[in-house]
Order: sequence, then structure tokens, then C-alpha cells
Amino acid sequence: MKRKRLLTLWLPIFIIAIIILIPAGFIYVLNNGNPYTKHLANRYIPVHLKEEGYTQKDFKIASYGEPKYLINQKYYHGHYMVIFKDEPKMTYYYGLSKRGKNVVQFCEKDVLRKDGVTDTTEKKTKHSEQHCDYAFKNRSFDK
Repeated sequence: MKRKRLLTLWLPIFIIAIIILIPAGFIYVLNNGNPYTKHLANRYIPVHLKEEGYTQKDFKIASYGEPKYLINQKYYHGHYMVIFKDEPKMTYYYGLSKRGKNVVQFCEKDVLRKDGVTDTTEKKTKHSEQHCDYAFKNRSFDK
């Protein structure tokens, strides 16, 4: 009798909590990105940059970002954006592979032109790494 009473009290509360929490979690991920991906990027990518010889003083901006477009399926969707102080008009992107958690610099870099328009380049630049991978290949609609 006591067990049935507890069940009738907690079951509706549990169902209502699920109905509220699932959409709230979905909206959070849409607005802020996957917190697990953000954690992984913030854990591995700064270590990689430090191993490459960079310190916090070298960066104008170094932060996690969620692109609004699909990227290479071999990498987690969220990636790291870096602007170096000695190259303030160039934005570099770093991704984290799903297998092995390897950090890679994406070949595509954004260049801010004098007229305020952003172009994308794949040319070797001052902070280009030896190996890079393309963020815009191997996407879900690339068949």
C-alpha cells in the first residue's frame, strides 16, 4: 500500500521532469554547443598549442567555437579558433579527431580584408602547421 502511494506520487513528477528537461537540454545544446565537445576541445587543443611552442602571450584570441555549418565528420563539431597577435587579420581553426583525440589544424583559414570582408584561404601562412586537414570535406552531404 505504501509502495503504491509512493509510485503514484513520484511517477507524475518524474514524467513532468522528463517532459521539461529533454527540450530544455536540446535548446541548451543548440544555443551553446555540446558541453562534452567543448570540454574535450578545451582539454586537448591548448596542450597541443603549448607543445607547438605557443604561450598565452602569443594569442590575441584563443577560444572554443561552434560553427553554424557542418564540418568534416572525422572531427568533433566544435573546434578551437586562434588569432595570433603577430597576425591579427588571420584566423586559424583547430579540430579534435573523434578517433584518437588527435588535434589537427584545419587547412582553411579566414583572412580579414581591409574592406571588412572575410575570405578563406588554404595557402601556407606564418603559423601553418606541417600537416593540416580540410574542414569542408567528408561532410554528411558529401557523397
